[in-house]
Amino acid sequence: MGQVKKNSDFWYHVAAFAMILVWGISFLNTRVLLDAGLTPTEIFVARFTIAYLSLLVVCRFKVRYTGWRDELLFVVCGIAGGSAYFIAENTALELTLISDVAVLVSIAPLTTALMGAIFYRDERISLMTCLGMIIAFVGSTMLALKDGLVWGDSVVGDLLAMLAALVWALYSMALKKLNRTYSTLFITRKLFFYGVLSALPLLALEDTQINWESIKQPAVWGNLLYLGLICSMAAYFIWGITVKRIGAVRASNYFYLSPIISMIAAAIWFGERTTVIAYIGCVLILAGVVIAEKFKRKPDADGEQDLVDDSLEPSLGGQGQQVNDTTKT
Repeated sequence: MGQVKKNSDFWYHVAAFAMILVWGISFLNTRVLLDAGLTPTEIFVARFTIAYLSLLVVCRFKVRYTGWRDELLFVVCGIAGGSAYFIAENTALELTLISDVAVLVSIAPLTTALMGAIFYRDERISLMTCLGMIIAFVGSTMLALKDGLVWGDSVVGDLLAMLAALVWALYSMALKKLNRTYSTLFITRKLFFYGVLSALPLLALEDTQINWESIKQPAVWGNLLYLGLICSMAAYFIWGITVKRIGAVRASNYFYLSPIISMIAAAIWFGERTTVIAYIGCVLILAGVVIAEKFKRKPDADGEQDLVDDSLEPSLGGQGQQVNDTTKT
């Protein structure tokens, strides 16, 4: 029976790796759009608008008010897991190396674990988790200061990448409560909607003119469609199904391959090179994250850890009673 279960899970592991590959390369797609003249906010709004409209086409939604408390949590998800996270990340990509951003953003599970221990009694942090956090923090500092104590665009970009990891933790805290009641599609649709809505004022403040000539270029609209349809709508949904099947703990192991994929891809396509100190910082960050995640807390009765499920991607659905997207949204 165990062998049958293992074989049946094989394609879910393949799917998990495929989604991490998609997200790891997405940093390059964003960089191409930045180089084409689009702003970080424009890229985010376009990406989430495409994803949201695509969900409306694929699924039949009915307007449903969830109550002001849950609706407020959806707003928090849209801002922290949408506009604030991606605009900070996109701006970081504009200022520093793709590899730096990918590695620094990968500390999101650690910031989530720390915030979970503060706000939720059932999220205990072990001594090994604290050790992992310290190791990862040292690595982050080395990466941010790889060129010495010189304040410049690179340092600002690194700090924005760390800010993205921090706001992701806030998003995870809101999602922790929502994912026990609502389905993956419902949460994802709400996230896209409030993410775009919260970014529109920032887009208006930029007072920039849309360069339609640039958007007509295949490299621009092609990357926008890829980010919206593949990296947002499809990947989030597939990841949610995968996590439910093989478990959050096992699925999260693939999450740490993302910065490695991004660093290799950035070196190939953009010729990015970095210092020995930066490489050491990357190793420390990855080692710290793995240590902290492995010894984060004792497993629950079902052998899984709740918080990891909430700390990865916006599309992760929760356990328990869920809203059916085709009838109640």
